[in-house]
Amino acid sequence: MNRVYIKTYGCQMNERDSEAVASMLREKGYTILDREEEADVILLNTCSVRDQAEQKAIGKMGYLAKRKRENPNLIIGFMGCMAQNRGATLLDQLPDVDLIVGTQRYHHVPEYLEKLQSQRDEGIPKPSSIVDLEEEEGSQNEIKEHLEGSRKVSAFVSIMQGCNMACRFCIVPKTRGSERSRPIPQIVREVEELAARGTREVTLLGQIVTSYGQGVIPRKDGKGAFVQLLEEIEQIEGIDRIRFTSPHPRGFRQDLADAFRRLNKLCECVHLPLQSGSNRILKAMNRPYSREKYLDIVASLRRSVPDMYFSTDIIVGFPGETEEDFQETCDLFQEVSYDMAYIFKYSPRSGTPAAEMEGDLPDEVKEERNQRLLQLLHENSLRRNQSLVGSVQEVLVEGPSRKGDALMGRTRGNRVVHFPGQDRLIGTLLPVRVDRATVSALYGEPVISESAVAPEEVLSSTSAR
Repeated sequence: MNRVYIKTYGCQMNERDSEAVASMLREKGYTILDREEEADVILLNTCSVRDQAEQKAIGKMGYLAKRKRENPNLIIGFMGCMAQNRGATLLDQLPDVDLIVGTQRYHHVPEYLEKLQSQRDEGIPKPSSIVDLEEEEGSQNEIKEHLEGSRKVSAFVSIMQGCNMACRFCIVPKTRGSERSRPIPQIVREVEELAARGTREVTLLGQIVTSYGQGVIPRKDGKGAFVQLLEEIEQIEGIDRIRFTSPHPRGFRQDLADAFRRLNKLCECVHLPLQSGSNRILKAMNRPYSREKYLDIVASLRRSVPDMYFSTDIIVGFPGETEEDFQETCDLFQEVSYDMAYIFKYSPRSGTPAAEMEGDLPDEVKEERNQRLLQLLHENSLRRNQSLVGSVQEVLVEGPSRKGDALMGRTRGNRVVHFPGQDRLIGTLLPVRVDRATVSALYGEPVISESAVAPEEVLSSTSAR
């Protein structure tokens, strides 16, 4: 009775949390499955950012509850942001759930599963559900374990938890708590261990990753804590690329803009959440910047790296958004020319100030604006990808393509590339000449012949900008 399946909803932070829980469970003797059919324990790691994500998780758990009635020994549980947000009220709707664990208590999952199993072994027909939503000092330091076994070319590294912002649409401060940062030496050790196991790229994670160490780690030589951390990771042998997400525009001070020019391993690809291009809506959202300030940040980053790639988050249909407000978002979207964007139709989240605001828009208006912005994104992405046809791109080879008939990897600008090659190239940095482009991917041929070059001789250092 020790086979566990974990299904993850939501962001990269949730993916990282799920992996850490899986690693903790494996250390306790549990087997982690890729499929749920044979699992004795099924855990859903949930998201609360959008209502749709919550409804998917609740629907899935309803299905699992039916299975549990047929197999009472099956253990089912919620983890993550929805668990934190809704807590024990989930049991009113889904009384068969055994376990509800919040975002600061992931590391207690193994002991809770042992307790539930012990109750079953003792013949208790309906063990009491376990609900743990407590805050815990130092909990940010517990998300550090990675699953051993298969080589991970690219890995997520959680450097902080929580958010001190007060955006009126966002539930994250409630579900993740206040900002809490890990010590630099601890993060460096984790990355060094990953590098020793073959990881070539790390993505640093935090709810507001650029707030790392604020108020805890003092500035040094004019550099904030986040830039100091980037400099430390830059020195780790075996790591060739560094990325980070999700930042906040207020975190892009000059020291970070300069870091993109100075640090060779820091990829020239920035996720810079916008949310709206209208100053009126930004103020209503309680976002602490204007469209003018946002464009200044974009300009400073492009001064450091003229060919910078940009992605963003945008909410359409925020309460009170007029057609003029939306057009300002479209205009800014075109001015920045985003390469990628996550575009969301506003949905009220209970417990947030925006949920009480007047002026919620009809669904058809939100959908129409969503489609218009998606069309602009389609045009931008296709234009950028087509501009790369004929160029040679440095590609970190991640593994086989989904269809299995080629390899795939990513450029420093985070563009997906498909190309022919053998598995021995996985984990190398390979120059690929792009000969075709679509909206979502690039296609090409390796410049260096595999038959003539051993994997260790393939391009393995970051290219000069």
